[in-house]
Amino acid sequence: MDDPNGVVKRKPDTRPYKGIRMRKWGKWVAEIREPNKRSRIWLGSYSTPVAAARAYDTAVYYLRGPSARLNFPELLVSDGGLDELSAASIRKKATEVGARVDAETCGAAARDRGGPRLEVKACWFEEKPDLNKKPKPEPEPESEPEPEPESEGPNRE
Repeated sequence: MDDPNGVVKRKPDTRPYKGIRMRKWGKWVAEIREPNKRSRIWLGSYSTPVAAARAYDTAVYYLRGPSARLNFPELLVSDGGLDELSAASIRKKATEVGARVDAETCGAAARDRGGPRLEVKACWFEEKPDLNKKPKPEPEPESEPEPEPESEGPNRE
């Protein structure tokens, strides 16, 4: 949208939190720039802006320490020291927080709408199959034996 003076107008910024943006199709994404580098750390894609913002908060806290400007300073839970963490470990911690918040938020929204209540088992990981064990073969259905094909060997007549 150009005005008569040739100035390009930008649409109003609709980002409710720092470090996140909304994709065209409605998902919220979070990423953060590494200090003193041009690279970015991808923090994930989330259904809610709160989940994306919490992922950003986790990453910025581990990158910049207690002086970081957070979206939710009252909700920060530190699980230990602020040692130098790699970009991969910061991404892992941030996506864990974001995914947990997203699941809690979406689950609460489904309950509010009267949707089906899903029961989540506390030990869901215990039901995973052991991939080191050889699976038992499935029983084959009984069928008639196939006739052997006629041989076209050297004894042709």
